[in-house]
Amino acid sequence: MEWKSMKSLRTVVQEMAAQLVVTRNYSIPLCMRLRYEPADPYVVRATFFTHSDDPGEWVLGRDLLADGLSGSAGEGDIRIWSATGHGGQGLYIALGSSAGTALLQVPVQDVRTFLGNSEALVPRGAESGHIDWDIELANLRAER
Repeated sequence: MEWKSMKSLRTVVQEMAAQLVVTRNYSIPLCMRLRYEPADPYVVRATFFTHSDDPGEWVLGRDLLADGLSGSAGEGDIRIWSATGHGGQGLYIALGSSAGTALLQVPVQDVRTFLGNSEALVPRGAESGHIDWDIELANLRAER
């Protein structure tokens, strides 16, 4: 399977190998695709693929993902932390829902590369300048 990274003026998408950690000694390989769109500048969409299931998607805060590279970040349904082991560095992502909890391990360097590409489009701290406030206001008014 080939993993790719692409960057355009509109989105950053990166696929990477991941492991669904089942037990300390057993994991299931899967693919994780991270997607960043400047039109929704605070979030990263993470889609997980296995060979047998339909993909699952989670919405992660970009800052949360970045903070997990340097320490433990998040609480509740999403927690992220980095750890060294098995001959390399892994980033752990714990996702919880009413159906249970999944623990994923992905390569730190792949996530670091993805975040660097997203920050080249929209630097951290400059996200609000990429939101179309007129559209957001219209969406709020339509919900009434």
